[in-house]
Amino acid sequence: MPNERIILGAMSGTSADGVDVALTHITGRGLEMQAKLLAHAYHPYSPELRKQILETRQRGDVRLSDLAEMGRQVTLAHVEACKLALKQGNVNADQVAAIAAHGQTFFHSPPNTIQYFDPSLLAYETGIAVVSDFRRADLAAGGQGAPLVPFADWILFRHPTKNRVLLNIGGIANITYLKAGGSIDEVIAFDTGPGNCLSDWLMRDHGGVDANGTRAMNGSAHFSSAFALARSKYVFRKPPKSTDGPEMIEQFATVTKQLCPEASLNTLLATAAMSVAQSARMSLDLWIQAWRDSQHEIFVAGGGVRNAAIMKELASTFAGTSATLAENFSEFHAAGPELGAAREALAFALLGAATLDGEPSNVPSATGAKRKVVLGSITPKP
Repeated sequence: MPNERIILGAMSGTSADGVDVALTHITGRGLEMQAKLLAHAYHPYSPELRKQILETRQRGDVRLSDLAEMGRQVTLAHVEACKLALKQGNVNADQVAAIAAHGQTFFHSPPNTIQYFDPSLLAYETGIAVVSDFRRADLAAGGQGAPLVPFADWILFRHPTKNRVLLNIGGIANITYLKAGGSIDEVIAFDTGPGNCLSDWLMRDHGGVDANGTRAMNGSAHFSSAFALARSKYVFRKPPKSTDGPEMIEQFATVTKQLCPEASLNTLLATAAMSVAQSARMSLDLWIQAWRDSQHEIFVAGGGVRNAAIMKELASTFAGTSATLAENFSEFHAAGPELGAAREALAFALLGAATLDGEPSNVPSATGAKRKVVLGSITPKP
């Protein structure tokens, strides 16, 4: 098949829990690419590394020696995840064209951003060229540098007759809107507001995470706080737009301190889950006109699908609308049965392929860039 290659896409989100890698077979080039997921692997960060990353992001300052060591440990986690994906897919490193790695977000406030890891170390340890630093070219062109996944979303999920919303709940929640039969220039995508970052922050001093939403399910959400968060300045800011965990955490802390200062941890976790769903719904109502006028399929992806409280709130929030809510990506098994879990890592494999081909892969209608640009920097294998 024309322009056939295998690429490892690697993604570590703002939740900073570890590295997802999608071993991906790609054919074609540009918007004509097709992708098949060969294997999906995950390697967690150590608890110490995750805590250090999250605390650094929240404080906004760090000793340079600590920053350098974090970058090394983040990179070594990428190495392990890539090697695991190769093993699971029974593929040798010399069969892989590149690793396309997003890196770990340490800071994002356009026009400035830091997605941190060491591509040279990753290339050396794996023997594979690395494509990295995807956001900067879009930022240089006046864009938000995010979201970048809509390029892949359009390739993988567009439909000639069905309107689709892809809702990803990582540390931050974001949507990609794909109009039925629409071109890539009609794609709308932006961060809707908080995702798992709120519950992760709340649990940071309580010995872990509430990934499954167990504690949140045992609490009763403070509706007034969730209502206020869904009507924040950020939600009402017109797209293109993007945000980051520390901004959402500060907003949540301010609102809940004012409106429910005596709330229990379970109540705050339940409130966080409700605010995720309410912010997503309000964002659709405000910024996507067609959302109110026709039927849509909503596919939910990201770590948030494991949180029962978030999924319950989404089901409640979208009840009575013309939307069909699903976390089942079975329709897309041609791309791979684990597509929902691997979606963002697979997206970076496609973005990396575009970089190698010299093809633009930002979507200006989503990022606000002045024009389409080729994303990423290439580090050759040693």
